[in-house]
Amino acid sequence: MADDEVALMQQLHDEHAGALWGYCLRLTGHDRARAEDVVQETLLRAWRKRDMLDNPPPAIRGWLFTVARNIVIDEWRTKRARSEVTVADVPELPTQDDRTDQLLLSWVVAEAITRLSEEHRAVLLECYYRGRPVAEAAEILGIPEGTVKSRTHYALRALRLALEEMGVGA
Repeated sequence: MADDEVALMQQLHDEHAGALWGYCLRLTGHDRARAEDVVQETLLRAWRKRDMLDNPPPAIRGWLFTVARNIVIDEWRTKRARSEVTVADVPELPTQDDRTDQLLLSWVVAEAITRLSEEHRAVLLECYYRGRPVAEAAEILGIPEGTVKSRTHYALRALRLALEEMGVGA
């Protein structure tokens, strides 16, 4: 490197290194090793674009900060791309499903529902199992919509209590 290039890099270091170091520390979440790498790569890119260093110091500092930020973003994108799983790599689910757990749970819930009052069972049947909206359930059951809402609320609480009594965690 020629003497004028060394002087230029020394001036760059003297004027901007401290601020660049602090900025890189913040960018990397205070990871000193990564911050050092980012500063080093930023200064290397500045050395490669020496003609940019003829600009006034505020423009040089802005350029250095932009380069450092882009380096950190590029690292993040590269890590994210490596950690993503392509659709072709997703493991296939077994073709033969074991639905034993689902079946047992449905039996336990059915047993817990038998412990509810007739009114509570009726609103749960219409709203949850048949998927009817409150207005439709109210019309079928012959009760006001507000009653359907409150019975549903209390029916779910009673169902949770019945499941807990049966040893099932809600």
